[in-house]
Amino acid sequence: MLDKLFVNGKIHTMVSPNDIYSSLGVRDGLIEYVGDEQNIPSKEVIDLHGKTMIPGMADSHLHLYAHCQNLTYVDLSNVKSIKEMIDKMKEKANKTEEGQWIKGVNFDQTKWSENRFPTLDEMNSISDVHPIVIKRTCLHCVVANSLGLKIAGIERNATSELGGKIELDEDGYPTGILREQTTKIFDDILPNPLENNKTRDEIFQAALSDMSSKGITTIHTYAAQIWQYNEDINIYRNFEKQNKLPLRVTVCLDNYFEQEKISPTEFKNPYRLTQYGAFKVFTDGSLGSESAALREPYANNPNAKGLLISSRDELIKLITEAYIKGYQPAIHAIGDRALDITLDAIETAVHSYETQNPGKSASERLPFRIIHAEIADLPSIECMAKLPVVIDMQPTFICTDLHWLEYLLGPSRAQNSYPMKTMMEKGLILTGGSDCPVETYDPIIGVYAAVTRQDLDGTPINGFLPNEKLDVFKALSMFTKNVHYATGQEKYLGTLEKGKFADLVVLNEDIFSVAENKIKDIKIEQTYLAGSCVYMVQ
Repeated sequence: MLDKLFVNGKIHTMVSPNDIYSSLGVRDGLIEYVGDEQNIPSKEVIDLHGKTMIPGMADSHLHLYAHCQNLTYVDLSNVKSIKEMIDKMKEKANKTEEGQWIKGVNFDQTKWSENRFPTLDEMNSISDVHPIVIKRTCLHCVVANSLGLKIAGIERNATSELGGKIELDEDGYPTGILREQTTKIFDDILPNPLENNKTRDEIFQAALSDMSSKGITTIHTYAAQIWQYNEDINIYRNFEKQNKLPLRVTVCLDNYFEQEKISPTEFKNPYRLTQYGAFKVFTDGSLGSESAALREPYANNPNAKGLLISSRDELIKLITEAYIKGYQPAIHAIGDRALDITLDAIETAVHSYETQNPGKSASERLPFRIIHAEIADLPSIECMAKLPVVIDMQPTFICTDLHWLEYLLGPSRAQNSYPMKTMMEKGLILTGGSDCPVETYDPIIGVYAAVTRQDLDGTPINGFLPNEKLDVFKALSMFTKNVHYATGQEKYLGTLEKGKFADLVVLNEDIFSVAENKIKDIKIEQTYLAGSCVYMVQ
């Protein structure tokens, strides 16, 4: 007897575009039946009333610890000008005891009417009795006031041994702007708002529950030690023990960790929710902070080509060593120069592994993960297609970046931005993520972005680089079945087939039938994890 039988639905298995049925049965956390039969004995029958069911959706790359920290700070994501930013930060300062830090997060100067970073005088206007710091939405850049700089020990002619850049004016005085690893100076001295376990767990629980309401059943969350985003798998495992974890969590760290030995029986267990994943490596920064490493200078700044976190030789050594030790490298590479040295490093690591292990092939191991790959020309794409890699992309970035890509890159180089269709046509597997808190973790928005290549207001009318638009099936595949190739779980997750884990989502509209510009408005009505309902619309 089944535990649950869903009937009268439009069930898209995601095996192929036309693989659609009306019924699905669940037993012991697994899909037991997919077809059109409605009279199978079951403990519970759920009438979908013609609603659409799809596999549970996944996010291949986010920073949940960072997101939860940000929920305690001043949110600047919707700010439209420097004045508005100042007013919001002043409002917080007026409610905060003198001498206490005030932190703002998620600002994007490209969305401000001034289209620039705030000056030191503007930051000082917020408060001269509170240290102030604001962090850009990409996480790769901060701006501080004078008191914040003083407490951090950043003085005239300051340099940093951490890497990155402390910006100075022509007289050698800090402007308040710091990029890349230098931002760690502030992360090391600001109090951690999640230090209290009770507070931390409450914030995490709320965030995880909200993800369930967005149809997410799997996340890959990444630590970033340089910014004190210290992901701890035990947080999630404690939730799991308490039956309070509403989705599957893969924790990826940026330092060596004790690798798990998961038995075949454990691997096939639909109720196992937590695991370790990849080893994270940074190659460069971000486009919005002008720290992504480019082959040629930025179009708006001929003196800047971005920043490499590691040199080519350092990266090759790091990735090769990690791969030989058995780790799955996940490499952050946004600019084309960063992608070049990343591909060199992967090729070297594969050669070293296969040389040291005669008869073994890298194709038998989990693939390398290239995170972002936002700027990729055809030769780079063809090179990636020959390597054992998956590409963890964030389609929602397009909604934001389309407004300033040509400004930063110039019209010719901008043509190589987010070439998702070309990548797929060349045989690459693309996974869908958000890089939250950089962008919303709502995967429906990610599908919308991949299909329309527009912002949320529908601009531009025909989409940014419309030749790179994906159809709905391919876009949704990024957030369902494709993600699980990255962890070797494609046999158990990602499609609705007999024997796979019963991670299911019910939508209020058929994502394959609505107008493309309406995809973003689709809501989740039900979410199931291993056959158990973890979200039901009220």
